[in-house]
Amino acid sequence: MNKKIPIRKFSFRIIVFSVIVAGLSLLFQWIWPELATPALPFIVLFFFAMTLFTMYIVLRSEDGQDGKKFVSSYMISRTVKILSCLIFLFLYMFLNREDAIRFAIAFMVIYFLYAIFEIVILKKENESKSTAV
Repeated sequence: MNKKIPIRKFSFRIIVFSVIVAGLSLLFQWIWPELATPALPFIVLFFFAMTLFTMYIVLRSEDGQDGKKFVSSYMISRTVKILSCLIFLFLYMFLNREDAIRFAIAFMVIYFLYAIFEIVILKKENESKSTAV
């Protein structure tokens, strides 16, 4: 059965999730400004754009006929995302050495939040496909 996550549905979910993460990061910056990196909003924006792009690659290429194609596109999207994250992380840390530690910690926390979000969404959609068949 050809049932995939509509990109609009995923886009709505990622927007809601990103607004929540942005709100929490602003709250963190307000409560503990000495611990928060000033780049926190840009980290959230980076992960929003990167997640939307990589999941678009995965969701667009899934055709329901071959699981190998889905796995292949998923692995390519993960590789692109990890390399982009490393470049972004190292560039910022190189250019702003005084904020490097706070930035790296915030970056990793948000990276894991978005990774968990993606896994939950894909798992939930995969389970709904299994029950629909």
